[in-house]
Amino acid sequence: MEWAEGQGFTLYPAQDEAVIEIVSGSHVILSTPTGTGKSLVAVAAHAASLSRGGRTYYTAPIKALVSEKFFALVDIFGAENVGMVTGDSSVNADAPIVCCTAEILANLALRQGAAADVGQVVMDEFHFYGEPDRGWAWQVPLLLLPRTQFILMSATLGDVTAIADDLTRRTGLPVARITGVERPVPLHFEYVRTPIHETVEELLHTARSPVYIVHFSQAAAMERAQALSSLRIISREQRDEIAEAIGGFRFTTAFGRTLSRYVRAGIGVHHAGMLPRYRRLVETLAQRGLLRVICGTDTLGVGINVPIRTVLLTALTKYDGQRMRQLTAREFHQIAGRAGRAGFDTAGTVVVMAPEHEIENAVQIAKAADDPKKLKKIIRKKAPEGFVNWTESSYDRLVVAEPEPLVPRMQLTAAMLINVIARGGDVFANVRSLVFDNHEPRARQYELTRRALAIFRTLVVAQIVVVERDTSPVVERAKRDETQQDDLETSPRFVSVVPPSLSVPREVADIPVIRLTVDLQPNFALNQPLSPFALAAIELLDPLDAPGAVGTGHYALDVVSVIEATLDDPRPVLSQQEFRARGEAVAAMKRDGLDYDERMEALEEITYPKPLEELLTEAYGVFASSQPWILDFALHPKSVVRDMFEQALSFSELISLYQLARSEGLVLRYLSDAYRAIRQTVPADAQTPELLDVIAWLGEMVRQVDSSLVDEWESLINPALDPDAPVVPPAPPSVLTNRRAFTVLVRNELFRRVQLAALQRDDDLVELDPDASWPEALDAYYDEHDEILTGGPARSAALVSIAEGPDEWRVEQTVDDPAGDHDWRIRGIVDLAASEEAGTAVVRVTEMVRL
Repeated sequence: MEWAEGQGFTLYPAQDEAVIEIVSGSHVILSTPTGTGKSLVAVAAHAASLSRGGRTYYTAPIKALVSEKFFALVDIFGAENVGMVTGDSSVNADAPIVCCTAEILANLALRQGAAADVGQVVMDEFHFYGEPDRGWAWQVPLLLLPRTQFILMSATLGDVTAIADDLTRRTGLPVARITGVERPVPLHFEYVRTPIHETVEELLHTARSPVYIVHFSQAAAMERAQALSSLRIISREQRDEIAEAIGGFRFTTAFGRTLSRYVRAGIGVHHAGMLPRYRRLVETLAQRGLLRVICGTDTLGVGINVPIRTVLLTALTKYDGQRMRQLTAREFHQIAGRAGRAGFDTAGTVVVMAPEHEIENAVQIAKAADDPKKLKKIIRKKAPEGFVNWTESSYDRLVVAEPEPLVPRMQLTAAMLINVIARGGDVFANVRSLVFDNHEPRARQYELTRRALAIFRTLVVAQIVVVERDTSPVVERAKRDETQQDDLETSPRFVSVVPPSLSVPREVADIPVIRLTVDLQPNFALNQPLSPFALAAIELLDPLDAPGAVGTGHYALDVVSVIEATLDDPRPVLSQQEFRARGEAVAAMKRDGLDYDERMEALEEITYPKPLEELLTEAYGVFASSQPWILDFALHPKSVVRDMFEQALSFSELISLYQLARSEGLVLRYLSDAYRAIRQTVPADAQTPELLDVIAWLGEMVRQVDSSLVDEWESLINPALDPDAPVVPPAPPSVLTNRRAFTVLVRNELFRRVQLAALQRDDDLVELDPDASWPEALDAYYDEHDEILTGGPARSAALVSIAEGPDEWRVEQTVDDPAGDHDWRIRGIVDLAASEEAGTAVVRVTEMVRL
């Protein structure tokens, strides 16, 4: 309490009660509204654990929250006491305080069970327990860590009686449930039938900003920001203040330039598709009170720190990936709870917009006033056909509704089962406990049992697991371990799942010893789960590119394709690639005279590029026959990094080519994941100079677009936290610093000219280099040769020469002609100062000549 007071906080009664229960050793379920200081309770829990000399884990559902909490705890407890593990990176993982995703802790519990060195767990956003795909990770630690103190926190838990009772049964510790607390900043709810621009103006004029306008698609958020930009949101003085705050911030992408216009007008945009630095800019400007309106998506409800006074919901329905439906009470209160800031606001406001047809009817009625004749002529609009409607009664119900009870979502995968087997001990009892002694209904437990048996059989057949008979008879062993007597007498004998060759009669059955035949890496199932397959697939490629080898002329890019196949799909990119491929195919088929039906039939076969698909699919099947756990994870052949490199595209050009401005953040996250996966997975003896060039190019390209996604993982060990840091993030390192990467950027710029010349796109070349006399040079070249080659050998580093100078490089690209004469050159100059300012290679081609 002294520390909190020194920080300027006075504990609320609920915080005080929670902290007393924590230091007394009880579990705590903290279900209090947003703004009641759950984060401060988490800090107190970590302090209590630290004082006892134990290890405490903080878990959150998304990496952004884990990273945010990591930096906050480093600021409080010191860098030496705080670590972070997120699955693709680990920093100070042996620290007494560890921040991680829920899946990290769940896999640790599976592998180590009750022996795990986990004295305390603080689970933030615990309502994710009810998520269909990920809820298992919130349940598993509760089942397998009986010596751990749990602090479960969320603003929208609902009835948790069953969870609390089960936790006490397993651990013997009481559970303090702290809920029903009044918000320190009360919320006022409104349902309005005025057009949204009028509603926003009313909120601004009545001092209820900042306003967060919630949409359920990124496109809708952007359209709203554009529509509001015509309003006078802020004064001239406020515009000047924003301009001074953002100063030299680099708005380098098309979306960034649009965002720059919005934020200078006092309007922010916030959604998951944005680059991290753009999201942080909006958050920082909002925290400083410089943005009066923020248009975003409902991702704000996951706990990202954007201070707002009013939440304006544009709808009470959303698309959940399968269908349009009304919001649940939990979703509504999770979003609404972001309104009102303790210490800043005396009240928060939640405004819900009526559907558009209802608003239009209200406008007509208002125009008619009290004129009976005009009212009679009004033709009321109805909801569009298929529209999932909501009404004021829907709104009233949600305002007073309690969050729905959490539904358990236990799953069982081969990776989970392998982790349990790796724990050793009585594997049968451990698995039986996992599938039968959980929070699921009985029918679901039997489904999990059948799943466990099926997985176990595949592991035995693949010789990943062996079953050996103990030399001690069942009865004698049971006498030595009386705690298992009831289980042995009442459960089916394990011989029912032992392969027939190992089966024995029930009366002489021995208790089986089940063990793995392989040594698992320490981070099994935590890192890229398909990495072992990637290593095996890379061995099928020939780094020497011998004639007839799988990767002839493309070894480095084939390695990239192997790694890309193990990563999650960036759906917006692949959809656009497929759309573009089909458009080009239709144009080609029309030129070839195919009729409509033939074209439509042929189009069904066209998809986004999938390099090495046949090889990888066959190799995956072979690998899975010996390591069936990998079947839990699907292979996804695709070409994003490879496509960029082969087309010599910059990040901005990729975004422009495939019209991905709303998904810049998703694209960059994929590219940064690919960079880390290639760097971490490909062994040193498989890294050719060409592959090292690709790795250097990819890392530098990601860093120049948004350095946080690379630098954050490389500088976490010594974080520098400054609460007074400027809005403008530090510029990325000079693009000239990494000579290897910069050389690849230069080569890519030259090869882009080769590709355009091969396609005889004179206009594009003239636009790039107006003084290079491209049309005349190409005419002369094509008088001698039929084509310009662009295959693997054509982009070899051996065909590029560079003469380095202090201010500029003189470069020369040899053209790969069919005759192999290599007597045509593309010559140019690299402007180093301009390159440093632009964050990429600035190349000016001066001529294409024949030697």
